[in-house]
Amino acid sequence: MAVVPISLDALSTHTPEQARQWCAQLEAGDILYFPSTPVPLPHDEIDFLLGQQQTDSSLHKNIAYKPNLDKLSGVDTSTADAQAVKRLQEVMRQYSQRVTGFLTQFLSPYQSRWQLDYASFRPQEEEGRDLPLRRRNDLLHTDAFPTRPTYGARILRFFNNIHPSRTRDWVVSDPFAAIVRQFVPQQIAPRKDGPLGRSAKVLGRAIGLGAAIPSLKRSPYDDFMMRFHNFLKENSRFQAECPKYSFHFPPGSSWMVYTDTVPHAVLAGQYALEQTFLVKPEALVRPEISPLRLLEEIAESRLV
Repeated sequence: MAVVPISLDALSTHTPEQARQWCAQLEAGDILYFPSTPVPLPHDEIDFLLGQQQTDSSLHKNIAYKPNLDKLSGVDTSTADAQAVKRLQEVMRQYSQRVTGFLTQFLSPYQSRWQLDYASFRPQEEEGRDLPLRRRNDLLHTDAFPTRPTYGARILRFFNNIHPSRTRDWVVSDPFAAIVRQFVPQQIAPRKDGPLGRSAKVLGRAIGLGAAIPSLKRSPYDDFMMRFHNFLKENSRFQAECPKYSFHFPPGSSWMVYTDTVPHAVLAGQYALEQTFLVKPEALVRPEISPLRLLEEIAESRLV
């Protein structure tokens, strides 16, 4: 795992082969880092966002924008007037469209074969947040969505630090492929002819989670990834002893990473933007190293 710096000059001269290499590096667990963001925001939009502050961080971790519905959620309506909410929606819409336009070109091998997921604005200071354990950002975890199963699509996230003076401080650990077998021994995999439900249950038991009871929406893959997310946050030994690599993303920078692959935590920072994409399995340039393929190899069974 590495952080790969990319200059704006490199963007203007990149070839299809280079774009494919960038996709492969992301899929393997590297973080692509832009010291100067390729998706700049107008000053008036940044000034507006910096003026926003949720009054109670226990209510929502962030403000979400749902591009497919053109709607906001997580807004503190007790303090925001209608004009401010409308302005926030416009800013988030523009941000989502800019990031999507950039990545359509930058990650051209994917040919936009992704599902556009939520964009978010994170106005809270991350250091010292008082949140329930499973919602804490400062504990290492891989991403999974409790109510939005991906069915094997990978979770790609693009971040912007828009704070005028402070870094956004991350710590990451070794990628999914390097850690998952520590908790899912191959000898506990289900029979090859077992049903998908049994695959999920055995994978859950293998990391000490008890029998899995998937929701009606989740595939066995999604059920395992959700439980693995919770397991890492709740595993104090993993949090204390796993390899850790610290990164401090400066103001005005951007970075992107598959957060279902790279265990990550945010230790400090305020005012960040983010756009999520769910990249379909058939779009990947290295599908054999995806979490889905890895888990299916361990389970010896299809999980989606």
